[in-house]
Amino acid sequence: MLKIKTRILTIEDIAADKDKIEAAAKLLRDGEVVAFPTETVYGLGANALDPEAVKKIFTAKGRPGDNPLIVHIADIGQWSGLAEAIPESAQALARAFWPGPLTIILKKREVVPHEVTAGLDTVAVRMPSHPVARSLIAAARVPIAAPSANFSGRPSPTTARHVLEDLEGRIPLILDGGRADVGVESTVVDMAREVPVLLRPGGITREMLEQVLGRVEVDPGIMSPIREDRPVPSPGMKYKHYAPKAPVTVFRGSEDRIRLAIDREARRQQRWGKKVGILATDDNKDFYTAGIVRSMGSRARPADLAASLFALLREFDELGVDTILAEGVDPHDEGLAVMNRLARAAGFHFIDV
Repeated sequence: MLKIKTRILTIEDIAADKDKIEAAAKLLRDGEVVAFPTETVYGLGANALDPEAVKKIFTAKGRPGDNPLIVHIADIGQWSGLAEAIPESAQALARAFWPGPLTIILKKREVVPHEVTAGLDTVAVRMPSHPVARSLIAAARVPIAAPSANFSGRPSPTTARHVLEDLEGRIPLILDGGRADVGVESTVVDMAREVPVLLRPGGITREMLEQVLGRVEVDPGIMSPIREDRPVPSPGMKYKHYAPKAPVTVFRGSEDRIRLAIDREARRQQRWGKKVGILATDDNKDFYTAGIVRSMGSRARPADLAASLFALLREFDELGVDTILAEGVDPHDEGLAVMNRLARAAGFHFIDV
């Protein structure tokens, strides 16, 4: 791939000169890609209605073509131009959680290219809440297809620096809007089925969805490998995702057993000359006697665990660890999103204790 110069515009640059958002929007209208902040993670966007522009996303990321993209909109009026029909249940979700970290899947209109949907007859749509994202989409005057702005398979970027680490020389522009608050990708719920199905957990939890919808099924692919011959209905399901350079092992079981098993394994790995990273929680971080310990936050606040996860995986890359031992957490509320990302980062390498 031919290297190009990657520019970064900070939020101060954008605030000082509104024409900079318009210049970024023009890049999108001209068929280029732009990295931009959302409240979940940074996205790599292209005009969702331009198949050739969308192909540049896959090229820049090294992303498999059978992995669908999410289409981002700035106002609810854009939704009807993308989906064939919007049932009341989907509208209720939008009223409850948009703008915000929720993606809704519906039957698509023909205007949405197959490159966006990976050939599926559905389209995934969300309205982000980050002001820079909303301003960019509004200025572009087209819906924006965007996966996370990282090289495919790597931990998703929660800062502009993370985007630059992965995509410098591969994209023309990064809009720096500060650290992403949610820290994991949006929740994805399939509303094109008779019963809503949670395909990817995120900041909008299953429990929150059920308060609006009643019954919500959970796709088994959230916590187990998906069959290779199965079409991928949502981003982040089929391939190994979110992986740092070092192999990750996730320990599941009671909290006492987890910390004992991790401490024992860390000391064993160190005796073999390995540099060990321990992905801990505040509750247990002072227990470990070996390894480089980093805490995601308190088990009592699973949203904090999600917000710090990807940044810590990238920090272990910078520290050059040989292996990462991660505490499993309770898979409820945002804890399900944490366990889903850890499972894929580990290639489903669990140790049950």
